[in-house]
Amino acid sequence: MIQQLQSLLENNNSILITTHKSPDGDAIGSSVAWYEFVKNLGKKVLIIIPDEPSASLLPFLSDVDYLIYDKNDEQVNTLLNDYQLLFCLDYNAKSRVGRNMEGIFDLFSGTKVMIDHHPNPEDFCELTISRPTVCSTAQLIFDCISELELIDKLNIPAGNGIYLGILTDTGSFRFPSVDKNTHLALAKLLEIGVEHYKIHEAIYDVNTMDRLRLRGYAIAEKLEIIPNLPMGIITLSQDELNRFNYQKGDTEGLVNVILSIEGMSIAALFMEHKEGIKISFRSKGNYFVNEFASKHFEGGGHKYAAGGFSSESLYVTLSRFKSLVEELIP
Repeated sequence: MIQQLQSLLENNNSILITTHKSPDGDAIGSSVAWYEFVKNLGKKVLIIIPDEPSASLLPFLSDVDYLIYDKNDEQVNTLLNDYQLLFCLDYNAKSRVGRNMEGIFDLFSGTKVMIDHHPNPEDFCELTISRPTVCSTAQLIFDCISELELIDKLNIPAGNGIYLGILTDTGSFRFPSVDKNTHLALAKLLEIGVEHYKIHEAIYDVNTMDRLRLRGYAIAEKLEIIPNLPMGIITLSQDELNRFNYQKGDTEGLVNVILSIEGMSIAALFMEHKEGIKISFRSKGNYFVNEFASKHFEGGGHKYAAGGFSSESLYVTLSRFKSLVEELIP
């Protein structure tokens, strides 16, 4: 597969990079890293993001060319066939870019390449590089560059993107998916000049008073432990989010707080938005959430971290979840 990737890069000069809707640190980090890498190969390159990232991620996009599809759909659709390659980073299914953007795959006439670490990839790309055992797509980007023997093309902005993706998708390097190769990659990033502490500060030290108050309220008032199960949940209605002037990213990592409670092995965060209920699942040990999210809540992801969605009301969604939770117990 690396040989196929090498051939595509050698024989094509214009590249689009796409990632999933509601992009997280791994989505943005891997996209920026791949952008910098192929730009250093002399390619014309543009990133297409389905919707606006959280404020803490925007600085990482400051030096790249990108378009937000939700704001520039006609422009993107017009320019699609000015490009020869379309990279799908950090997602394994067309639906992950959202209904608005999903049509680009039919409009694009060039070659599509997936580079991703989520299990069970759909077959919609001509080349699929899928490695679910790798901790993040950002690390997989590093691995691909290494296997192409082009590590000398890895500059500091690309390294920042890789570090960002690994940092955020591993819970600051604490998930079981982190291995020796992860730390070797991090060492190489530091060697080329990545200032890791600045990335930590940019992601974790950017609280507003509204964000802190929302998180405090969620933990103090909305955290519920499911009786007789190692499971906790937090629910936040649209009115509650509005009360604290919610901005995208304000609840990042909140679901992991539940897992930090002694005895908790499964956590879920339910957030009401105008389009429906967004759900974040987290787990540890012998408890896995990805198949549950896929089966019941139009979602999926990793064994220990998955997302879901419900078009029902918050009350109905929560009631349905509670009626099904026994399935999460091995």
